Amino acid sequence: MSAGFRAVQWNRDKIIYDAVLLAAAALFIGGFMAVGARLDPPANAAAWADLRLRACGLCAFGMITLILCIGPLARLNARFLPLLYNRRHFGVLAFCVALVHGVSVADWFYSQGTLADLAAELTTGANYTKFIGFTTKAIGLSALAVFFVMAATSHDYWLGFLSPPVWKAIHMGVYGAYGLLILHVSLGLMQEKRSLWVPVLLGGSFALVAGLHIAAGWRGREGDRPGPLTADGWITLGPPEAIPEGRARIVSAPGGERIAVFRAGAVVSAVTNLCAHQNGPLGEGRVVDGCIVCPWHGYQYRLEDGCAPAPFTEKLATHRLRLRGGILEVDPAPLPPGTAAALELGA
Repeated sequence: MSAGFRAVQWNRDKIIYDAVLLAAAALFIGGFMAVGARLDPPANAAAWADLRLRACGLCAFGMITLILCIGPLARLNARFLPLLYNRRHFGVLAFCVALVHGVSVADWFYSQGTLADLAAELTTGANYTKFIGFTTKAIGLSALAVFFVMAATSHDYWLGFLSPPVWKAIHMGVYGAYGLLILHVSLGLMQEKRSLWVPVLLGGSFALVAGLHIAAGWRGREGDRPGPLTADGWITLGPPEAIPEGRARIVSAPGGERIAVFRAGAVVSAVTNLCAHQNGPLGEGRVVDGCIVCPWHGYQYRLEDGCAPAPFTEKLATHRLRLRGGILEVDPAPLPPGTAAALELGA
């Protein structure tokens, strides 16, 4: 195999994160079933399966909604970054809850001796040729399949084996799966339960996710604008003081590639804005002890050459810098990853 295996590196923060996730999911599902059983005591095994599938379905939908909110929230406010670091654990748990929901649906049919009806619903071609009446079970299974692929490839081994662009493309499938969930609820629960809270919950969740992504995109629009070019094609940045100390300014090359220009004291360095780990936005990170720290998962790269400190081997593409008339300029053409290209002001 072309990628090495490394066990999950557990630490105190991961343990607390996972413990909170497990406790919250268990409390929600347990509380939902307890209240539901109190208000309408289940009369048989099918009723218990129905209560369980509703509890797990609502929990899974809420978890996926929150997962999709974490990314833009972290870009809008750094206080949400700790939620981002172990978001994959959140996704794996959401898949497990969704899986219990799917098993509970099958259990509901089994408890009534109607598994053949479920099979017929999934295999009858006419059910796939209409909008109202479309088999919502197939939509749910499709979303579950996407979540399974994401959960199965969540470990960094697969990130290294598949390469960050391929891995990222696979995990962007969460948006497609979320769309399938919207359809699953719209054509299923919303048609069966004529209750106001279903469309309110569905519409509110979609509006929240869409609104946060639009706000985060609006915040980052400045980095998408190509900077002014000099006569020889370099990007004009402005005076060194325009770059926050220990932080970066993000500019776009004419081709659209983002460049993160960091300043730490008298040293200025320009690197690709894509972290070698998961293509995270390096320019939203900071410089700590001479290393650029990615805001997503804390990966570090030396300021002077974009190389990860030993024993790690990741390298970033760097860019040449120059100071002319007190104005910083960066070459949009990248250098080979790991090339020393930092500029020392006043040298």
